[in-house]
Amino acid sequence: MNLKILMAFAGLTLGLGASAQKTIEWSDLTDVEFEETYYERYDTKYFKPTFGESVKALDGEEIRISGYVIAVEAESGFYVLSANPYSACFFCGNAGPETVIELEFDGWPDAYETDTYKTFTGVLRLNSDDIFRLNYILSGVEEE
Repeated sequence: MNLKILMAFAGLTLGLGASAQKTIEWSDLTDVEFEETYYERYDTKYFKPTFGESVKALDGEEIRISGYVIAVEAESGFYVLSANPYSACFFCGNAGPETVIELEFDGWPDAYETDTYKTFTGVLRLNSDDIFRLNYILSGVEEE
């Protein structure tokens, strides 16, 4: 094989491998079950997630996902991404907690209006223990 062709092929192959980002759909996050659990410290119950193997495989991976932005506390920079618009998200509608991802920006986020459809990238982290955070957290978030 010609050396130039071999080097070009190697460069193309390396270039393809450089993008570690994985595009996921909301259905990829549904491999989770919830069990009502008592939290003694606050004398309350919450739904503790048990993540399935396919979701566990995404933990710590850089992902790309699209959805509806929900401004939970815009003045403090707290936004979530939802599979559904606000009126149908799990806070208000019939969806479950697996349909929202907490967005954790490195700096102060842009101002987003609720129900703006956006695509974000970041590292997906699974949360089953901190009841004050969502089950899915996207850290190092960047808007595409």
